[in-house]
Amino acid sequence: MVKWFDDGKLRFAVGVEDTFIPQTRPGERALDEYELMQHYRFWSDDLGYCAEAGADMVRWGIPWYRINPEPGTWDWSWLDRVIDRFEELDLSLVADLVHYGTPLWLEGEFLNPDYAQRVAEYSAAVAERYAGRIHSYTPLNEPLLNIMYCGEFGQWPPYLTGDRGFVDILRAISRGIVETQSAIASVDPRADFVHVEASFRFAGDVAAHPETVEHLRHRAYLVQDLVMGRVDQAHPLVPFLTRNGFSERDLEWSRDNIADPDVVGVNYYPQHSTELFVAGTDPSGGPNDLRPRLDAGTEGLADVVTSFAERYGKPVFLTETSYTGTVDERISWMDESVAAITDLRASGVPVIGYTWWCITDMVEWSYRPATGPALDHRLRMGLWSLEEDADGTLQRIKTPVADRFRAHATAAQTPVAAES
Repeated sequence: MVKWFDDGKLRFAVGVEDTFIPQTRPGERALDEYELMQHYRFWSDDLGYCAEAGADMVRWGIPWYRINPEPGTWDWSWLDRVIDRFEELDLSLVADLVHYGTPLWLEGEFLNPDYAQRVAEYSAAVAERYAGRIHSYTPLNEPLLNIMYCGEFGQWPPYLTGDRGFVDILRAISRGIVETQSAIASVDPRADFVHVEASFRFAGDVAAHPETVEHLRHRAYLVQDLVMGRVDQAHPLVPFLTRNGFSERDLEWSRDNIADPDVVGVNYYPQHSTELFVAGTDPSGGPNDLRPRLDAGTEGLADVVTSFAERYGKPVFLTETSYTGTVDERISWMDESVAAITDLRASGVPVIGYTWWCITDMVEWSYRPATGPALDHRLRMGLWSLEEDADGTLQRIKTPVADRFRAHATAAQTPVAAES
């Protein structure tokens, strides 16, 4: 069966920021980006803007905790309307099934012993209801980042820390991805899968911390290696895994149970994706003492896209990029990054898509532990800006960045005339 990614075309996509972390503890607020951006109110307009921008595809997430408010209970009323709107606009949906969070009723979140079963049940229910209507799924967005914040940094539930916490969440999330993909395939064999991972690069005084840097470089691919059955005894991170509770039985399970993606997605942000090691500073890093970032521009973009293509031998989708800054800065990065993707394709790298994240400005995760208004944490990165009016409504204001995106998308869709 011919899939959408088999024709070699470059798709232009946009995303709707869809982080859902509804659980809280003292000093924290729920993090539901659809609520913060008023997408639940303006979802139809926002999807209309995706079409207006000339996008072929949209990365958009399903809020599991709302669709499945109690065990075995499903509320499809809103999602049915959303899927109708996608079809009305002729937009292809790449559905994020998990974007960092779990339902409120799932005690222990990712550590719940039934997590893999529950996420597979939810995913199968979605795929069965929308079979033939949703064609592409991302089982879980940016799993490594998810594991770091939930299992290493203690910032998101279940709030584990350290290497052991990292490995415990890794085990759960990787199994959840495998079970999710298997469950979807069982009810909709036509579905395809776009795995999406964050990119992690390292520069600066790396020679001063060779073991740390080597570990982090291998770790950047660990989840994808694991779910594709590539972690055998020769894998460089097996000693780390076994020291921290990943048993031979776990390794055997991961080799025998795989989730092979159709497309590998990688997210790259020039301002954030390259961490800088500085001589004389603590190399550990973390959410409260982040290593400084180096804007590696298109050099970094080419590096991560090429590395994922070569490592996995799959078509590669740039599933997120953007620039937080002025309109001119955003347009400049868009022009540079589209040109870089075009050059990569010309050199034979199988890049099949480019995604601007996101269609509107978004609210930074720093909102969660803060106390002020959501727009105190606004990130200026959208094609449409969010501007609050007197009654608190977030108006969507089109920017010239949207026009530039449409120009690029239109150019990609225009057939090249044959030479006479």
